[in-house]
Amino acid sequence: MSKHRNIRGTILYTSKKPERLNQERGREFFTLTQQVDGTDVLLAHCEIDDSPPVIRDVCLSLDHDDSSPIDCSVRLTVGGVFEGSGWMRFGEGMAECETYNRRDGRISQKLQTPKKVPWLQAHPIVGDALLMKLYDLSRGPGTQDFENLFLTSPDHRGATGPMFFVTAFSLGYVGEESISVGAGTFQARHFQVSGTAGNLPEEHPPYDVWCTADDDYILLRAGAAGYMQTHYELMELLVD
Repeated sequence: MSKHRNIRGTILYTSKKPERLNQERGREFFTLTQQVDGTDVLLAHCEIDDSPPVIRDVCLSLDHDDSSPIDCSVRLTVGGVFEGSGWMRFGEGMAECETYNRRDGRISQKLQTPKKVPWLQAHPIVGDALLMKLYDLSRGPGTQDFENLFLTSPDHRGATGPMFFVTAFSLGYVGEESISVGAGTFQARHFQVSGTAGNLPEEHPPYDVWCTADDDYILLRAGAAGYMQTHYELMELLVD
C-alpha cells in the first residue's frame, strides 16, 4: 500500500418491532483509514434516539490484518448529559485504561492478559463487522469460540462507562451471498454471534452480521432478534 485509503459510510438504525416496524431509531457515521504502516484507524459517531438517547464518539486504532486493538478513546453522552470518557492502550500481555465517568469517577485499570487482546468492541456497529476478521475462513462454515475479548461497556447499547469488561463468545460463519442494502448490491459474508450466556450481565439475543466479502470487512447489514429486534443497514459508502 503506497498511500493511505479512506472508507467512509453511513449506517441507519431501525426497529423491527411490530409497533415500530422500520422506524428510524439512530444512525452512525464512520471513517476507516487504512494507513501505510498496517494500522487501521476507525472514527465513528453514533446516535441512538431511544430513551435515554446516546451519543458516542470513538477513535479506535487496529491492526489491519486481524483487527486486534492498539489504542482507543471513547466519549459518551446519555440522556443529554455527559456520561464518561476514557483512553485505552493494548500491548503484548497487557491492557490499560484511564477513564472518568459519572457513576464511578476516575478509574485506572491495568490488566495482565494471557496473550495479546484479540478484540475491543467500543460499540460502533461498523465494528461488529471488523470483529469477523477473528474467524478463520480457511476452516469453512461452522462455529469458532473466542475468549479474552474486551468491551468498553457490557451494556448492549454501550451506554455505561467507558471501562474494561472482559468476555467470551462464539462466531459462526454461514457463507457468502449477494445482498442489497441502501448503499447498493454487494457480495457478502454472513456471520452469526452466539454464546453470550454467562459471559454478559444479560444474554444478547441471536445476532446476524453481513460484511463485504473482501479484506475490508465493512458492515453491510446486521440484525438482533429476541427482545431487541433491531436492524442496521449501510446506506452510503465512499472509498478513496
